[in-house]
Amino acid sequence: MTFVPANEGIAKLKPYQPGKPISELERELGITDIVKLASNENPLGCSAKVKEAVAAELAEIGRYPDGGGFILKDQIQAQFGVVHDRITLGNGSNDLLEIFARSFVSEKDSVVYSQHAFAVYGLVTQAINAQAIEVPAKGFSHDLDAMAAAVQANTKLIFIANPNNPTGTWFEEAEFDAFMQKIPSNVIVVLDEAYVEYFPENFNSLKFLDQYSNLIVSRTMSKCYGLAALRVGFALASVEVTDYLNRIRQPFNVNHLAMVAAVAALKDEAFIEQSRVVNKAGMAQLEAGVTALGLSFEPSRANFLLINVNADPAQTFAALLKEGVIVRHVGIANHLRVSIGTEAENEKFLAALAKVLGLEAKA
Repeated sequence: MTFVPANEGIAKLKPYQPGKPISELERELGITDIVKLASNENPLGCSAKVKEAVAAELAEIGRYPDGGGFILKDQIQAQFGVVHDRITLGNGSNDLLEIFARSFVSEKDSVVYSQHAFAVYGLVTQAINAQAIEVPAKGFSHDLDAMAAAVQANTKLIFIANPNNPTGTWFEEAEFDAFMQKIPSNVIVVLDEAYVEYFPENFNSLKFLDQYSNLIVSRTMSKCYGLAALRVGFALASVEVTDYLNRIRQPFNVNHLAMVAAVAALKDEAFIEQSRVVNKAGMAQLEAGVTALGLSFEPSRANFLLINVNADPAQTFAALLKEGVIVRHVGIANHLRVSIGTEAENEKFLAALAKVLGLEAKA
């Protein structure tokens, strides 16, 4: 059979590598007492109200979902004040990131994003075979001035994240506003807010939607809301931008049970507040534990820490696996990203880290 080559951009791609699942480590090493702190999942799982809502709809599995996503869009409108025709639903926010790129970027165009940012920005750019403009970070943070200056005549899209994954760094409203004022109105800016719920007092992106018609705000329900397995995300933008996004969005990209779960999750404000409390306590626990080991970390407004282990991250990652602890090797020299877990999970990680690095905590 004659081999048919893939599109040039696809042929050059290396697949995204998600965090190692617990089941895989169990098969590989025969370990059963495993802590997974690799994928920034909510250690509380999801709300009990979500489970009840999903259970009540199991009889509907045999039917297609509402392709327009009315019930979820209605809840988003009620909660965030954004009308239906400014909402795009996604099978997780990764699905949305691809939709953004496919809607506005061709292989003749360029996409701007930061060094040390979410790997998918580069992947979706490469898939289209567009020009990637990766702007050097300022430390581990977005250099917004440099990113604005990097925009070229063929730039169609800019990806920025607040807070940023995998570094946890953030920028303030005034910095963002100054950045947006420098960006031509024909360049789409994607503000990826996958972790915004953990520190909502930091930044209110929604007030910028009416001010900047080229802005897309992207959110996920996989993190603080605890719906990672169901894959739900949503994007908020102008009516014009949303119209283009929905032209290529698959009609059933968010399944019925996921939408039902998302509605229940959005309504359960008590669970979200509990998740914030657990996250802040766990963050403080890890910060104190890492400091006691003589290590440093990047301050974070997400649900993870980027830790400088002062060692080869690949070797440290592998050694932690043997201790039953899964973290994330993110390709940054000497650093590993560690999700915030429960108190017991965090303690297991800190003990394992001390063991594999040969360190002793200082009082």
